[in-house]
Amino acid sequence: MKRTSFRRVVVPGVAALVLTLAACGGGDNSADGEGVAGKVAVDGSSTVYPMSDTAAEMLKEENDSIETSVGFSGTGGGFEKFCAGQTDISDASRPIKDEEAAVCADAGIDYTELLVATDALTVVTHPDLAVDCLTTDQLVTLFEPGSKVTNWKDLDASFPDQEIAGFIPGTDSGTYDYMAADVVEHDSEALRDDFEVSEDDNILVQGVAGTEGSVGFFGYTYYEENADKVKALSIDDGNGCVAPSAETAQAGEYTPLARPLFIYVNNAKYNDNAAVAEYVDFYIENLETIAETAAYIPLNDEDYSATQDALAGIKG
Repeated sequence: MKRTSFRRVVVPGVAALVLTLAACGGGDNSADGEGVAGKVAVDGSSTVYPMSDTAAEMLKEENDSIETSVGFSGTGGGFEKFCAGQTDISDASRPIKDEEAAVCADAGIDYTELLVATDALTVVTHPDLAVDCLTTDQLVTLFEPGSKVTNWKDLDASFPDQEIAGFIPGTDSGTYDYMAADVVEHDSEALRDDFEVSEDDNILVQGVAGTEGSVGFFGYTYYEENADKVKALSIDDGNGCVAPSAETAQAGEYTPLARPLFIYVNNAKYNDNAAVAEYVDFYIENLETIAETAAYIPLNDEDYSATQDALAGIKG
C-alpha cells in the first residue's frame, strides 16, 4: 500500500547531522542496553505522548533500571522546557518554529529532529449530530479567526438547526498550530477564540461527548480510543468525503489532515546520558511496533531510513 511521504524538515544546527549512515547506536553504550540505568525526561505533544509512553513501557520490560517520565504539556510547552534544558526529548506534532529554534540556539542546545509516525488529525462531533462530512472550505469557515458560524445551519442549509459548541486544543498544542497554519491557513496562524480549549485531549473528548451540537479535533489515536463516545467526520478536499484512517492517510487520500509527528533529541544529553541514548535507540529500532501498538501510522521505508540516518548522526 502506498504511504504518505513527508518532506523531512532540517532545522538550524541539524543539517550537518543528517548523514548517510546505516547503523543506530548510543555512543559507547552496550548494544543491548544491559547495565544501563538512569532517568529520561520527555514532554511535549499530547498527540505523540501515546507513542513515547509506549516506548517507555516496552523498554521497562527489558530494563527496569531506566526511569522514563513522559508528560504532555503540548508541543509549544514541550519546546519551552526542552530549550530551557529541563527535558531530554521533546514530543512534537509539528516542526519546531524559528523562534523556538532561536531560543534553543541561545541556550546552546543542539538537537536532532526525528520523524516517528504519521497521524490523521480527526474532526469529531457529538455522536447524535446529523452531520457526517465537511468540505475543506466548511472546515476553514468553522474554525477560522472571527468565525460567525454559531449554528450548524450556518455552514449548510441541510445541516440541523443546532447551536455549535467547540472543544479544541490550546495554543501550546502542535495540533492547534497544524490546524491553524496548514488547514485554515489564516495569516494570524490562529483559530477562533470562542471555543473551549485544553491541552489535554481527554478533556476535549469529554467535552464533545457530553455536549449536543459539539465539535472538536485531536489526533487519530484519541479518536480510536473513544470511538464509542464521539463521531469522526469525513473530509471532502475536492475528491469526495474521506474518513480518517491509517489506510486513507497512508494512501494520501485524507487531505489536508494527514500530518507528520516528531521527537526532538538533545544531542548532548544523548551522548552524555546512557539512559537517554538507550531510550532513543530502543524507540527508533522498534519504531514500527511502537507506532502500531499506539495506534499510529508507521513510516514508509524511505522516511524510516532518513530517521535512522538522523539518529546515527547524533554521534557525529
